[in-house]
Amino acid sequence: MLVSVIIPLYNKAPHVGRALRSVSAQTFRDFEVIVVDDGSTDGGAEVVRAHGDARVRLVSQENAGPGAARNRGLAEARGRLVAFLDADDEWLPRFLETCVGLLEGYGAGVASVTTGYFLHPPGESKEAMWRARGVREGVERVGAETDPARFVSLLAYMSPCTTLARAEVLRRWGGFYERGRCLYAEDAHLWMKLLLNESVAFDPRPLVRFHQDASGLSKNLAGARPVEPFLEHPEEIEAACPTHLRPLLARVLAARAFKTACVLGYWGRWREARSLFERFRLPGAWRLPYYAPALVCSTPLGAGLGGALRRLASLGRVKR
Repeated sequence: MLVSVIIPLYNKAPHVGRALRSVSAQTFRDFEVIVVDDGSTDGGAEVVRAHGDARVRLVSQENAGPGAARNRGLAEARGRLVAFLDADDEWLPRFLETCVGLLEGYGAGVASVTTGYFLHPPGESKEAMWRARGVREGVERVGAETDPARFVSLLAYMSPCTTLARAEVLRRWGGFYERGRCLYAEDAHLWMKLLLNESVAFDPRPLVRFHQDASGLSKNLAGARPVEPFLEHPEEIEAACPTHLRPLLARVLAARAFKTACVLGYWGRWREARSLFERFRLPGAWRLPYYAPALVCSTPLGAGLGGALRRLASLGRVKR
């Protein structure tokens, strides 16, 4: 069974060779690799051309962001299964073999499988943390009775680099969010649709290495992160949501909005936090995670407390 491996590339010349070597070293051998050069200016395309694996194909486009690059790869893919790897991360050798085996074992009714990861540095597995948050082996199908906090944990766990999916399902739900060269949570927009409509599988064993020190995302979002696309445009998620799950979706969106409001307030953007808080507040919302801190962070007082905490954190870094 052919697997299409899609690697979006934007100014990752020092790292993309490592990512490609990890793909070529897979114990599962029936794959193609589509590297989408998203307007790089650092010579990364030359690294790809020099890799020396005939299964690697390079396509180029003007810079449009990671969502658009992954969607371009999805459009080019010939495999029935697709996997995504960021150019600064790497897979362990049995990633594809394990994921293909799991997905074939679960059958055609399961859309995807997501594994665990190591975080570098310091090279630690996050398996125990995610198990404590309720991620476990097996197939998940969200229902009206699903706890919103559990839904949020499953959504946060899903990542392009740790997920193998059926190509037809990703195309059916519109692929990744790509408007405005979105750099944050463009994948969560898609995963939310999958969780609401499909059976998905999880296996917390770590089979991927995330390299924080090479991540453009961690550098770009040193301050307040942008508001997630599914909060900016919830109507797109609502349109894809089955009727019986809409009350659950409303609570999930509220919980995520409250968390983002906390971050905005911490960075002094309390007016944006207040707008987000008010937009998604609903009856009984006080029972949801982050409600109380979001209520505080949506005020000038919360912004002042956030500023004090940032100054304390800065002093701590100076002393170290």
